[in-house]
Amino acid sequence: RGHKDRGKIRTIIEDYVLEREQMTNLFLLIDSRLEPQKIDLEFMEWLGENSVPFSIVFTKTDKLKGGKLHGNVETYLQKLTEQWEELPPYFASSSETKLGREEILDYIETVNKEVTL
Repeated sequence: RGHKDRGKIRTIIEDYVLEREQMTNLFLLIDSRLEPQKIDLEFMEWLGENSVPFSIVFTKTDKLKGGKLHGNVETYLQKLTEQWEELPPYFASSSETKLGREEILDYIETVNKEVTL
């Protein structure tokens, strides 16, 4: 897409995220096969600057061998620790193998309980 389209999409997303008062957590989906992407890191920085609670879900973990998955996740986490004192919650997931499904559902339940207190 062109830069103009990306700018429009970004504005729509940012407006949506900032105006959703009932949103208690944003799940940011990151393709675990890729190295840290500048656009993802910038979006995480923006979320932090705007006090938007979020979690990272590393997707497509079934497509990688164990060592490669661990390496890519670690690279992301190292990049984040350069800017963040505390890392957001993160999960490894696969829609094929259902890896991470229970952990994510448990996390959603925990967040929902905290909000209703």
